[in-house]
Amino acid sequence: MIDTSEILVSHEQIVEMTDRVSAEINRDYKGKKLVVIGILTGAFVFTADLVRKLDMPVLVDFMQASSYVGENSTGRLVIKKDISTDIKGLDVLIVEDIVDTGRTLAALKEMLLQRSPASVRICTAFDKPDRRTNDLKPDYNGIVVPDKFIVGYGLDLDGEYRNFDEVRIVKRDINTEDR
Repeated sequence: MIDTSEILVSHEQIVEMTDRVSAEINRDYKGKKLVVIGILTGAFVFTADLVRKLDMPVLVDFMQASSYVGENSTGRLVIKKDISTDIKGLDVLIVEDIVDTGRTLAALKEMLLQRSPASVRICTAFDKPDRRTNDLKPDYNGIVVPDKFIVGYGLDLDGEYRNFDEVRIVKRDINTEDR
């Protein structure tokens, strides 16, 4: 049995976070054009909320990438959906739902840098620095969360629970078999 009744981050805290992060981005990219690349599938909610609060001209694209099979890293970046935007000479902002180990995002940033953008920065809604296995630090950091499995606001468990407008902690009954 799965219990998602405990709220970790309220909807109000998420709104405050997107206001703060978008203000930082608006300050840093004032007068520039920005390419926002949302990482599917989890970041689609945050990306939508964020871009509506940006003041500069914004091109939005999406990418789906993974270096994991299940819970284990393969050490190899696999692009499931690439961007269609030519980013050469442009400022790029990667938008992620959550950063934990940082492996996939570090590899993705390196791959995008090979396409000769003016800059590549990273924005995340949620950050789990306790799980980081490299020195990756998001340039724009929403909310630091503890090392717990969380769902909501785009974050999922087997494709479910993305629709919660807050972030909840997943608790499993130890007497039942994991999904």
